[in-house]
Amino acid sequence: MMLADSAQAVGGKLYILGGGWTETFGKPIPPHAVAFIIGVPWDRTNQKHSFRLALMTEDGHNTLGEAGEISAEGEFEVGRPPGAVIGSVQSTSLAVNVPPIPLPEGGYVWR
Repeated sequence: MMLADSAQAVGGKLYILGGGWTETFGKPIPPHAVAFIIGVPWDRTNQKHSFRLALMTEDGHNTLGEAGEISAEGEFEVGRPPGAVIGSVQSTSLAVNVPPIPLPEGGYVWR
């Protein structure tokens, strides 16, 4: 998983602009992307899977306190290409682009 200025997942590849940053910003948190690759075990291919990203404080608490959290979720399915070696891990790439977020200054992590 990587933070970037922006990212796209196209045809199994990640196209990343300004990737790999870890800076601390004031408010609001600037627009950014979370780009990641998920490896799927052979016996879990050709099935629907779901993912969920949540923006948490450094202490592991919800970003919005009792009001909830900032999150993104979705589904994906990875198939086996012709000629794939039995038992090999298949992967997929995903990118989530995030608009500016008006949060107080502090440390935050995507999980």
